[in-house]
Amino acid sequence: MYVIAGLGNPGRKYEQTRHNMGFDTLDVLIDRHQIPGSGVKFDAMYGKGQIGGARAILLKPLLYMNASGAPIRAMCDYYKILPEEELIVVYDDIDLEPGQIRIRKRGSAGGHNGMKDIIRHLGTQTFTRVKIGVGAKPPGWDLVDHVLGRFSSEERKVVDEAIRRAADAVEMILQDGVDAAMNQYNRKYEKE
Repeated sequence: MYVIAGLGNPGRKYEQTRHNMGFDTLDVLIDRHQIPGSGVKFDAMYGKGQIGGARAILLKPLLYMNASGAPIRAMCDYYKILPEEELIVVYDDIDLEPGQIRIRKRGSAGGHNGMKDIIRHLGTQTFTRVKIGVGAKPPGWDLVDHVLGRFSSEERKVVDEAIRRAADAVEMILQDGVDAAMNQYNRKYEKE
């Protein structure tokens, strides 16, 4: 069984913001695979179902982004999930251009406070991540304002496609493994 955690901030005012790429990707997976909601446990909304023949728990932490670690750790502990093998975290990355996605099997938090909290709670940097580019903050902007801001309509089209590709990448990880997904998706997104 896998835990697929999408990072974001709860509440309507944060919908469609740069920081909610993980929540948006989980919504695509939930719709595609008709994952029923199971309720709230450990400060996270979650649902259980099948994706590509693999059993999966999809969860959205209900604490704010910077406190994402406790719900993920609690869910992994409860279901006896090995984070190094069975956890996938989907989140935004300001170091990638909008439309780019990148898959990693391990690594640092890279300045992402939600990831810092997850690493702190899990006690390991080794778990699969699917990062979705939201672009760097413009000069003179506050980082918080940038990640809690919304995309332009032109960027939104590119990001919506990236969210769909991130969901595709999660499916490929479950079916074919992380290496196959990294080979397929870890390249710069080019407009066709």
